[in-house]
Amino acid sequence: MADLVKFTIDGRELEAAPGTLVIEAAKRNGIEIPSFCYYEGYSLQAACRMCLVEVEKMPKMQVACTLPVGAGMVIHTDTEQVRKARKSTLEFLLGNHPLDCPVCDKGGECELQDMVFKYGAGESRFTETKLHVDEVQWSPVVFYDGPRCILCFRCVRACDEGMGVGALGVVNRGAASLIAPNHGDHLECDECGQCIDICPVGALTSGAYRYQTRPWEMEHVGTICTHCGDGCKTTLGVRHDEILRGNNRDRSGINGEFLCVKGRYAYDFYDNAERLQSPMIRVGGKLEPVSWSKALETIANKFGAIRSHSGEIGVIGSNHTSNEENYFLQKFARQGLNTNNIDHHRTGDVVTLIDALSGTTGQLATTQDLYEKKAFLVIGSDLALEHPFLSFQIRSSHRHHAARIYTITAEKVREDNYAVQSIRRPAGQEIDALEDLRVSLAAEPELVILFSDSVKGDAVRKLVEFGQSLGNSVKYCALVDYSNSRGAIDMGLVPELLPGYQPSGARGLSVQEMLASQTLEALWVVGANPLKNAQMASKKTFVVVQDMFLTETAQRADVVLPAASAYEKNGTVTNVCGEVQRLTRAVSRIGAKTDLEIIGLIAKEMGLASIVGPWVPDAVYNEIRKTVKGYSIPLAMLAVQAQQTAPVNGRVPVESRPDLVHSAHNDLFASGTLGRYSKVLNSVMESRMSRSENEEMATS
Repeated sequence: MADLVKFTIDGRELEAAPGTLVIEAAKRNGIEIPSFCYYEGYSLQAACRMCLVEVEKMPKMQVACTLPVGAGMVIHTDTEQVRKARKSTLEFLLGNHPLDCPVCDKGGECELQDMVFKYGAGESRFTETKLHVDEVQWSPVVFYDGPRCILCFRCVRACDEGMGVGALGVVNRGAASLIAPNHGDHLECDECGQCIDICPVGALTSGAYRYQTRPWEMEHVGTICTHCGDGCKTTLGVRHDEILRGNNRDRSGINGEFLCVKGRYAYDFYDNAERLQSPMIRVGGKLEPVSWSKALETIANKFGAIRSHSGEIGVIGSNHTSNEENYFLQKFARQGLNTNNIDHHRTGDVVTLIDALSGTTGQLATTQDLYEKKAFLVIGSDLALEHPFLSFQIRSSHRHHAARIYTITAEKVREDNYAVQSIRRPAGQEIDALEDLRVSLAAEPELVILFSDSVKGDAVRKLVEFGQSLGNSVKYCALVDYSNSRGAIDMGLVPELLPGYQPSGARGLSVQEMLASQTLEALWVVGANPLKNAQMASKKTFVVVQDMFLTETAQRADVVLPAASAYEKNGTVTNVCGEVQRLTRAVSRIGAKTDLEIIGLIAKEMGLASIVGPWVPDAVYNEIRKTVKGYSIPLAMLAVQAQQTAPVNGRVPVESRPDLVHSAHNDLFASGTLGRYSKVLNSVMESRMSRSENEEMATS
């Protein structure tokens, strides 16, 4: 490492690595240098001139956002000349800026407003009429007010460099310059809203949030996005028990400020008019609302009768429910209902990967690895659409660290745009192309391999053998679909495994086998929809469903219980990279109960509460800490940041059942059942285009 450079800012002797920008060196030492165009992680623009500073022995003021620190440099950030320059810059920016702070959505969070208050540019010498253009709507979620725009170009860089989309640019010249979308009057992009959050003023505003409230009127609740498996933190703005917006501007999660369209906007499913609010029992072939006590009594009597004569009960869990709920469910099924027929929709072959890596540690990739490592191999996944945060991390690594990317996919993917080498192979045959990359991958100092459900069973073992034969440092990530797909496996929500990948030692039915069974007397479905594209073989099976909506499975049920969403409960979830994070309740829903509470109440009604223990999230997590390998993480640590689990270090001596692994390959605008009930996801043009393409593929 090169010697640190010593310099002085405002009389303080400091030091930093060579090449560090003055604005960053100051920030790291608690010295504020204001700017509008500069944004950490993106290319330098030097457009706004707010960051001017005086540097001794330099004839004129310098822009701190492009000036690297130099040995012996003496910098002044708050002189009379600097303050005057910043005041003049603000006066210039306000020359055509509308004075509509009382109605602007950015009020209270506007960087321009803050600087005007600080530097006192309260009057203008301009007497000319302000230039004005009408506000335009680029998409259901993005509005643009040209007169408010200060042409900092943050949005353009965020879309081009950060997202890899390039949906925004600049038209016209001089004072008439405007930001414009890639298709004239509308956007065709990821609809992520990053351009809105990164905007320092109110030029870009959210169609979901505008004119709703002010930031100081909301409670800001940090929790984990409930859609895909990447585990992004979303900070929900809540007022009067209603979610009004989502963002992560405080960068408090593993995702920093990044959120895709689902994390930023698709929280709205929780308030859909079709949410269940009362338990229902089938009477005369029709589901009728009943009280909770009646529904619980009906379930307990039926389950108890079946249990008393050792009848068969099946349990299908969810990859959206929390770790505590999954652990509690399998415990109650095995110890309370005496059944090992417990399973969920498996979307990636994590079990085989962990078995193939037995005897090793530290070979499961973290999300931070995807930013720091030098090379990446993506197999079988359109990562930007299916795992947007992982794709964002890799793009950032490519941009900041010159990371090299390789892809083996059936179709063209966004990673191809900056990949060193891209290979096309049909799904399921990607492993055959590994030898074509051997020389290149062996030359990389370190490598992360990400693979989808098309690599499973023996193919996973071959992939690990290939990685071990390269002679360098290799980490792996088995891609899974949903918010707690990884946690469901870790918690033993499969017949062959107990929590922590311990063999169950008992034969149990898979999801498909339960649906096909003619002898199953009861089926309990928790937060899943297995009958969306399937049928039950037996019409006599007593079906209990707890869910948020009257799904295809719920419509077949004999008893339906309204369940809370992830934004209405506390607990933990585990993301695709095995990182555990905390869910925090943001709102409540009348009539709905958390899945953990429902399971506990059924156990209590059956007289089995002593077997399963208390249904309190923290109490269940403490049991998980003692029981599940890799989860011995104190809750206090999870409150600070995500923590990596460590299950790898021994064989998993069971049949991994790769035949049961099937990813839905949801894109940015679909998320299983939840996506169907999000108005925002269904409103954007890209969603309709995506559904049309999927329908064409299904019929071809």
